[in-house]
Amino acid sequence: MVKTAAELTATRTTLLQRLKNWQDQSSWQDFFDTYWKLIYGTALKAGLNETEAQDVVQETLISVAKHMPTFKYDRAIGSFKAWLLNMTRWRITDQLRKRRRLAVYDSSDDTDADTRMTGKMMDPVSECLDALWDAEWEKNLLDAAIDKVKRHLDPQKYQIFDFYVNKEWPPDEVAKAFGVSIGQVYLAKHRVTEMVTEEVKKLEMKMS
Repeated sequence: MVKTAAELTATRTTLLQRLKNWQDQSSWQDFFDTYWKLIYGTALKAGLNETEAQDVVQETLISVAKHMPTFKYDRAIGSFKAWLLNMTRWRITDQLRKRRRLAVYDSSDDTDADTRMTGKMMDPVSECLDALWDAEWEKNLLDAAIDKVKRHLDPQKYQIFDFYVNKEWPPDEVAKAFGVSIGQVYLAKHRVTEMVTEEVKKLEMKMS
């Protein structure tokens, strides 16, 4: 049964309410599974290395946890998506400050190297990070939707879709590889695309 927008909003609100309980490990695991790739990917593309990006994920989740006891979700004031971006932005800024402090005490200071490194960094307060966050948000939604669809789909049907759509095999080659008709290849593409699109819509309501 497809949930209404009101029901999905209630689902998101309920999850945020459950996060107020630090001992609710199931809800925190749900939150982590939903958002960690988004935070990690944004940090990496902002110019941090893998270790720094992992720290951003950890520190952002800690920050969210600290804010949860007094956090009140009100879509009219602002989206949860924007609020989480600010949490992430501050943690990225913290990593940049830490990097600069370490550079000051580095006796093997290399001005050219520092210049090259700085040139790769993105200003956390710039609109570029907002655009990057939006792009990562959409990618995270799609990845999460596909993962959920795969769990409820016959493996062969998803493989047919994957080979045809993602790997861009010609439909006749896909049909031959899986021992099905070309019509079944087209049908698999249609059904899986429809399922993923519907799941993205539900996640947009749940996560935004």
